[in-house]
Amino acid sequence: MLIDAQAHIFPRIWGLNATGPTRGGGYGRIRIGDNLLQLLPPFQEKTVFTVEMLIKHMDWAGVDKAILLQGPFYGECNAYAAEAITQYPDRLIGAAYFDPWTSDSRQIFEQKLDLSCFRAMKLECSEATGLCGLHPQARLDAPDITWLWPELEKLQKVLVLDLGAVGSRSYQTRAVRRIAETHPDLRVVIAHLGQPTPVAEADAYLWQLWRDQISLGHLPNVWFDMAALPAYLPNEIYPYPSMERYLQLAFERIGPTKIL
Repeated sequence: MLIDAQAHIFPRIWGLNATGPTRGGGYGRIRIGDNLLQLLPPFQEKTVFTVEMLIKHMDWAGVDKAILLQGPFYGECNAYAAEAITQYPDRLIGAAYFDPWTSDSRQIFEQKLDLSCFRAMKLECSEATGLCGLHPQARLDAPDITWLWPELEKLQKVLVLDLGAVGSRSYQTRAVRRIAETHPDLRVVIAHLGQPTPVAEADAYLWQLWRDQISLGHLPNVWFDMAALPAYLPNEIYPYPSMERYLQLAFERIGPTKIL
């Protein structure tokens, strides 16, 4: 069985990052302020990726199942994702979007957030496109969000974390270790294999930070996904030799059963 550990769907682009709102720019582009970013191939007039498009791509590529993840860059679409999971229960599972650093986050969690269709919750923490860009002081070990971890543990929801670039403010390995050790029944998945890059590999300090994060996989309740590794290798082409090297290093460090 072939499972895509990180897929995104969005009926529109209506998000936010550290520099301001993100909106669809047409023909696969996202508008960020005055800049246009080519996110998707220019196949259609509107920048959308619907659940129907995902399913057709999965069929075409031979992918059996996919895990839907969200982040603030595309915009929250919990209701749309839940509808997609309900429509394709044998093909899709998903993670809810949530921002624990808002002043009313606990009220939203307890009164408004419907997790019934979701197996997980994703915190997109990266600075460039995630919550640490929206909240410059955001910490995963901040006392005012510690309530969230036992709630997820009690509900048996997986915690998915995108911790951003190696060495960035969002790369909070020690905080994740404390969460995982304090809540042993909370399953944690860290995205993008900790984002190894040639730039990080060339810097001894940064590379040790990456190794330290991968070592979290020695904990029984921590895994990594290896989604989108070629995106961090813009100067390479298939078969992406650096990606192969990073995967081998991770396999040797924590074993292949800890990598999704």
